[in-house]
Amino acid sequence: MRITWFAWLAQHADEYGYSDGPLRATIGTVAVLVTAALLWFALHRHRPAAMAAAGLTCALGVGWLAFH
Repeated sequence: MRITWFAWLAQHADEYGYSDGPLRATIGTVAVLVTAALLWFALHRHRPAAMAAAGLTCALGVGWLAFH
């Protein structure tokens, strides 16, 4: 599912604000993923909370990058 999502995002990159260039898009996406990973590790004792926080961070972060 993740590979399919990344493939879809790559196919529609110019429609969602990633047209600023692949380097800027990669840096922003990696920053969002690192933030989500840090939340996951911070909340690792409470797995449902960790999953929810990391998933929400990814969705909001990539959404914000896409439309700004």
